[in-house]
Amino acid sequence: MSELIDALVNEGRPVEEAEWDSFWERLRSRRPVPGEAAAVLAGLSARRPGAATLSALLASLDMDRRLEEAGPFPDTVNIVGTGGGPRTFNVSVAAAFVAAATGVRVLKTGSRAYTSGVGSVDLLGFLGVPLTTSHAQTREFLDRHGVAFTGDFVFPRELALLARSVYPLDMRTVGRFLSRVGPLLAAVPTTAQVTGVSEPALADLLFHTAQSSGRALWLCSNDLGVDELLSFRPNTVRSTRGDTYDLNGEDLGLAPGSLDDLRPVDGPEAVARDFVRLLGGGRSRAATQTVCLNAAALARANGHPGLWTDLVGIAADAVHSGAAVRLLHSLRDAKGTRPRSVPVPGAAS
Repeated sequence: MSELIDALVNEGRPVEEAEWDSFWERLRSRRPVPGEAAAVLAGLSARRPGAATLSALLASLDMDRRLEEAGPFPDTVNIVGTGGGPRTFNVSVAAAFVAAATGVRVLKTGSRAYTSGVGSVDLLGFLGVPLTTSHAQTREFLDRHGVAFTGDFVFPRELALLARSVYPLDMRTVGRFLSRVGPLLAAVPTTAQVTGVSEPALADLLFHTAQSSGRALWLCSNDLGVDELLSFRPNTVRSTRGDTYDLNGEDLGLAPGSLDDLRPVDGPEAVARDFVRLLGGGRSRAATQTVCLNAAALARANGHPGLWTDLVGIAADAVHSGAAVRLLHSLRDAKGTRPRSVPVPGAAS
């Protein structure tokens, strides 16, 4: 135990897979060394480990086996961000609906709020959109609706063990590192994954870890530290498939804007109504175009041909035609919808 903590805190060497295996076994047997789980989480968060340690951590969680057991989700792209950065409305959830409304098969993993006021799980609960509870149900939703939002079954059960072991400490405080690398922890065997990253150093860590594992990961970042593509700022897109380029909304003819255009609202009912308004193009032009740019990235990552301007235009059509809002309501009507969701406006015609 002391060697593991020392390696994390002092960064003298990478933590090997066998050491992670031993740590998880102590947790599973419910005989952890007192304070060990909290110390491990604090060590990870206080001094971010390197790619070798993260790769060993993923291997100890048997990510390859979990992905294989899930079976492939062909022609499907996952969208999930690292969190962090300025507060915005949930761009990735909106982009998932818009992209799916254009015919892109989209899966969305996520969690409750960490740094933002409303995480994707919180938002979907307000909207009454069900989370899937198994890979079979996820596949069913993808086939029926073209989009699925997964529950926490996709994440390793060791995360729940960690949360119980450190209670009453809050995982959002001591588990910051695992929240940030969450995009690599979900067992969702999609064709590709688009991940917004709020910190350049974290982008490097995720990129090198995903590259070594052979995962098709597209990383998006910008100089404002928002973990989404922005229509009004220069962005960098980097893919483990070898593509790296700048993506500037101005070059695509998109409108100027600022973070004020992406400002979130507060309160469950206000959040739900604002989200439906957003999906129907009722917020600012910059807000709509930011969502459409991220939807275009999902199409591009999933192999759809065409210029960025064309893909953004297709996404905009799904917004202004009401297709994205109608898709939202079809999900609300699906089996498993939460009965306590707040009312939201009807679908656009």
